[in-house]
Amino acid sequence: MGVTARAEVIYWRLSNLYFWFFALLGALVPYWSLYLEGRGFSYIEIATLMATIQLTKVVAPNLWGWLGDATGRRVRLVRLGSVLAALCFLGVFLEPGFRGLLLVMLAFTFFWNAILPLYEVITLQGLGQRRDRYGRVRLWGSVGFIATVALVGALLSWLPLAALPWILLPLFLGLIVSSLLVPSETRVVPPKAPKGSLLKIMVLPAVLAFFAMNMLLQVSHGAYYTFFSIHLERYGYGKLSIGLLWSLGVLAEILLFLVMHRLLRRFSIRTIALAALALTTVRWAMIAELTHLPVMLVLAQCLHAASYGALHAISVHYVHGYFGDIHHGQGQALYSGLTFGLGGAIGAWLAGFFVQWYTTEAAFWASAVAMLIGLAVSWRWLRPPPDHAQ
Repeated sequence: MGVTARAEVIYWRLSNLYFWFFALLGALVPYWSLYLEGRGFSYIEIATLMATIQLTKVVAPNLWGWLGDATGRRVRLVRLGSVLAALCFLGVFLEPGFRGLLLVMLAFTFFWNAILPLYEVITLQGLGQRRDRYGRVRLWGSVGFIATVALVGALLSWLPLAALPWILLPLFLGLIVSSLLVPSETRVVPPKAPKGSLLKIMVLPAVLAFFAMNMLLQVSHGAYYTFFSIHLERYGYGKLSIGLLWSLGVLAEILLFLVMHRLLRRFSIRTIALAALALTTVRWAMIAELTHLPVMLVLAQCLHAASYGALHAISVHYVHGYFGDIHHGQGQALYSGLTFGLGGAIGAWLAGFFVQWYTTEAAFWASAVAMLIGLAVSWRWLRPPPDHAQ
């Protein structure tokens, strides 16, 4: 097999797992809150259960990232995580009460959330000198998300919400099979890091600002990931329309990934971050006040390209630039845990209180305020990573 053909095989195998991982996310996040509402849980209980999806990202990626860095066996850990996540999810079919379902979700998300940070490192190492192709590999995750959001929305238009766990099962199977197709790595134990070197990186003002920015970003997404579907349903949108609106946001994200390399050549990484944060603030305000206008809601969903696509893409460069090869796995785990994990869990809980005590609109206005704080922090302290100094 020639070099070009081998590179294409690696490209498609790497893309495959992103597709199934985010296909599962696309079936879970937009509709799980509706499923929980149908089970009769309160908004605080829904927020708590949805927060587990984010909360386990605080512990799981750091523990598994450390194992990956220590053993060099990241592919095996990804396969193990896929199988254990599927097995733990089977507990949902026992239809437990709030506490039982909380334990089930904590268990399966602990293993599921360990997969992506490990896989980001596997992908960047697999691409080697072709790291510019990361966006094109990662966009297949967005394709998977769109496919299942639209498909599940259509299915739930004529199936009861109680069928959602059965719809998720084939997606878990796809994730397991795709993990088996990932090329096995040669066991390489990385050089031992100098004592205290990770802490020295973590206390850099620019690194602290980077984590603060992303944590506040995910706090602001709490209302979106937990109550956006419920918010739309209150305004009379059907499940198919809800699915299409979720899909539109991810489609905008895909288009952004395709042109991100051009934006990085034209604008500084700091400029892109500040612009994306400002647009995200506008997005939450639009959802809070203009949901009754479909055209404005469509525009707000297109801004997902900024609030997720652009900020995630530059964050990958930040992690690689600041943490290097020795701490790459732990840096990726910290990024996932402190931002998507802790920030996402706090955002979900805060949104739950706003919805329980006030309205979904109030929750989205709170998201806009969190984003304004993130913009102020980034304006003052955020700097480009070492490999993007120019």
